[in-house]
This record gives sequence, structure tokens and C-alpha cells, in this order.
Amino acid sequence: MQALSPPPSSSSLSSSIVGTSRRRRPPTGPLVVHCIHRSYDSVNFPAGVVSSRSDWQSSCAILSSKVVGQEQPPETADSIASVNGHKTIDLDLVPIDKAAADGTATVGKPLTITDLAPAPMHGSQLRVAYQGVPGAYSEAAAGKAYPKCEAIPCDQFEVAFQAVELWIADRAVLPVENSLGGSIHRNYDLLLRHRLHIVGEVQLPVHHCLMALPGVRKEYITRVISHPQALAQCEHTLTKLGLQAAREAVDDTAGAAEYIAANNLRDTAAIASARAAELYGMQILADGIQDDCGNVTRFVMLAREPIIPRTDRPFKTSIVFAHDKGTSVLFKVLSAFAFRNINLTKIESRPHRNRPIRLVDDANVGTAKHFEYLFYVDFEASMAEVRAQNALAEVQEFASFLRVLGSYPMDMTPWSPSGGD
Repeated sequence: MQALSPPPSSSSLSSSIVGTSRRRRPPTGPLVVHCIHRSYDSVNFPAGVVSSRSDWQSSCAILSSKVVGQEQPPETADSIASVNGHKTIDLDLVPIDKAAADGTATVGKPLTITDLAPAPMHGSQLRVAYQGVPGAYSEAAAGKAYPKCEAIPCDQFEVAFQAVELWIADRAVLPVENSLGGSIHRNYDLLLRHRLHIVGEVQLPVHHCLMALPGVRKEYITRVISHPQALAQCEHTLTKLGLQAAREAVDDTAGAAEYIAANNLRDTAAIASARAAELYGMQILADGIQDDCGNVTRFVMLAREPIIPRTDRPFKTSIVFAHDKGTSVLFKVLSAFAFRNINLTKIESRPHRNRPIRLVDDANVGTAKHFEYLFYVDFEASMAEVRAQNALAEVQEFASFLRVLGSYPMDMTPWSPSGGD
């Protein structure tokens, strides 16, 4: 049996395995920062291999701000920059344009990977990335998780991950499951692809509103646009309202309201939050149109470094594993938790992209093809508890791959189904 104990490090319970990256000097011509796509080449990661904080800062200090078309400034002997309060040498940082430096630039469309801003110094306001535009439920979740934070909108989930990795943001708040719509599979896949740690969770009641431009009446609506899950969560109510309108899916709820307002669409309604209606000057035609009042979305908070697990309050731990070949292996893995009275709150399977199919040859009946899966599991225990450590030690005996995504405090705040967002 392999030992589960990690090497002595401040990131001993790290849920990521960071490889060594080479620093490259930016080209002398125009600089464009592209969205980075990284896939895990093998699930057999060595356990406990992490870099130091300074190495991680140096390798991820790729900062730019609207630098397309700008010339790289000549290198000087004073090319020593400070990234989050730490001295970093030879970063060749590109200067920020005058509008941003003067503080006169206004926040426009959501952050993209080609439109990045420098990370704040220590002591500055916490910057939290989320997917969507202002007025999105993810923005409300970011505000609930980190009050008085600076919320940074991102146009894609992966951009939010990269914003934290590149020190553009300090945290990311992203949805992983909804009580009616189920799991957001995209973010589960990104949790494995990226090396961030889950450091907390927040559950947000979803309160949908039907909205249109001021003066528009319901009988004139021919189209309703929103996020696919929002449309599904309000289908029965829309029918009861007598709306014989086509349903059209867009990227996010608040983005639907913004689109209608920007294009002056008087035949189109959106499903979004009351805050989105306020931000984009929309008129609420119907309030609380979700089919089920028990509509809650769970968000996770992501950071570059894990938090230290504790035992003085309820904790939850998230892991992902792939089991070895054998009979009843999944049962044996789950039994490791049952025998120690550890409650599982979620189990989710996702295709094993590096090894999607396993062939089993039998001379008598031919070749059987089995689909291979990765399993995401949440359980109610802290990694500081001996029972959790022993459970994962037993799981490791049957797993070809095991990674702790995070051990973090549970969201224990009271919930009222009648409240808005």
C-alpha cells in the first residue's frame, strides 16, 4: 500500500500537481495572450509534487493589459518588478496604457484572456473572478462568498480559472451543481485540467424574473432568451403565463438582459435576476417564475493555494479518482467511507478522456468494451481527521489515480426558499 502522507510543505494537502514551466521572454513585436488549453497527459500523477510559492509566482507572472499592437519597451537594468508584493526578476512587464494607469478606464465587456489587468498588491481589495456579466448569479455568489470584493467578470469558465492561475484574480467563484439542473460538467472537467484548490463553497437560492424593455407587454413577446438551465427551470411557469414564445438559449442569464437592452429588442424577453433588470433598465413582467422554490445553485471558491483543514467546524472534502481493474472495485472504494461513518454528499462520473474504453478479451465470447470513468466524490469530513486520512489511504489501494481537490468549510448559512438573490 502506498503511503498517502504528503512531503513536509506548506501545501501538504495540495490538490494540484504543478509541473515545472520554462520562463520565456516576450517577443519584441505585438503581444497577444491566448487562452491556454492544457489537458492531463496521464492520470498517474506523482503524489505530493508541488512547487514553492515563489516558483509558482515566477512561472505564472504573465501580466498584460490591452497590449495588442503595443511595442515592447526596451529592456533596462531596472527590470525588477513586484508581483503581489514579492520581488521577481526579468519579467519584462508590458506597461499599462495611459487610461488604465490614470484610473479613467471604465469596465466594459467581461474579461477575456487577451484583456488582462495586473494583480493587486497585498492589502488591496480581494479580486474574485466569475463567469458572466454584471448581474449574473455568479456575481451574487462571489459577493456572498467574499463581501466587499472586487468582482471580475469573465466571458468563459476557463478564463476565470486562468485569471487565478496568472495572478489576475485572487479567487474564482464558479458553479458546480444546481438542485434542479444537476451538475455543471464543464467545471468538473476544468477542475481536473487546472491546478487550483477548492477553498470553500457557497449555496445561492435562484430567483428568476421575466423581464423586457419598459413598456413592452407580455402578449407582444415572441421570444424568450436565457441560459439553458434557466429556461428549463421556468418552462412550466412560462406555459402558465400563456407565453407562446420561442425559447432561445444564450451563454448566461444577465447576458440575455444585456443583449436585449443593447439591441432594443421589443419582441424579446429575458429570464434573469432582479439585479440584472436594475442594471440594464429592464421592466420585470413576472417575479419568481422558477417552477420549484427549492432552486439552489452550489458554487465553489478556488484559489492558488489550499487552506489548512480544521476540525472545529464542519468540513467537506472533494476528491477525484479512477479505479483499477478488478471485481467490485467501485464498491470497495465506497466502502472505505461507509465503514468509517463518513457521509458522501455527491458522486459524479465523467469520461476518462485519456483512456475512454477498456477492452477485455475472452477467447470464448470475444472482446468486451467497457467505458472508463473518473469519479468525483464529496464527503463530509476534514482532511485533518484521522478517519478521512485512513479512508483515502484505503481508496488509494484500489485507485490508479487519486487527487484531493480541496478540504474546505461547508456552507452552513440558513436558506429561505422565498428570498431573492
